[in-house]
Amino acid sequence: MIKRIFNYKPKVFRNTEAIYDNRIARKVSEMGYKGILTEGAEKILGWRSPNFVYKALNSPLKVLMRNYKLSDDVGFRFSARNWPGYPLTADKYANWMSNSFGDVINLFMDYETFGEHQWTETGIFEFLRHLPGEVFKHDCLDFATVSEAVERYNAVDEVDVPWAISWADEDRNVSTWLGNNMQIACFNELKDIGRKLKKKKNMDLLYVWRLLQTSDHLYYMSTKGFEDGAVHAYFSPYDIPYDGFINYMNILQDLKDKVDAR
Repeated sequence: MIKRIFNYKPKVFRNTEAIYDNRIARKVSEMGYKGILTEGAEKILGWRSPNFVYKALNSPLKVLMRNYKLSDDVGFRFSARNWPGYPLTADKYANWMSNSFGDVINLFMDYETFGEHQWTETGIFEFLRHLPGEVFKHDCLDFATVSEAVERYNAVDEVDVPWAISWADEDRNVSTWLGNNMQIACFNELKDIGRKLKKKKNMDLLYVWRLLQTSDHLYYMSTKGFEDGAVHAYFSPYDIPYDGFINYMNILQDLKDKVDAR
């Protein structure tokens, strides 16, 4: 679609919620991509820094790891008055980046950070307006697209990710979508319907099935507590996760009936 609309073939891949593991890396590399974005999870990096380009396990695919600390300073902590870094100004943020060791700083946050998570009144747009000018005051800093970063820097090491990681929640794995029995039951039902549909080659129902794979449907069923739970509740249209489960499972059963009927 990007090639058709913009006449440009993408070189770097970003999976839903930055989900990544060795299997995904192999598939993305086979698709012709040169790089992929994912979370700079400490359980994968260990003592290493996210501020370098890495290479996928047994693959030429380059891996850009999100610097979640600097990203979340803007995405989550910008307006937190009890945060030691408050208020976060453009010159302060540029100084933090200039003092960071490495080749690249991958900043990645929700688009709705600007204006929704951080309202206009917080000063987020003034921060954005002044940030480029403050960055260019430092000789060691500039901006690069993800493709330019992949082309410019050599991989310093290989990352082995045997299980899936993501940028979601404190755990930074896929428990956001597959962390309880309700989510797993729906996911298994979804896969079962898909196997039947692919044999029947019904394009209309296949389109509906693909829409039902939107990760939000499983996200709404999360029963996590504490800060993760508060974030889930903020985004969910349901009062409780069980309502999301009942609604989604009913829809899956309806689709399954249609598949069997045809």
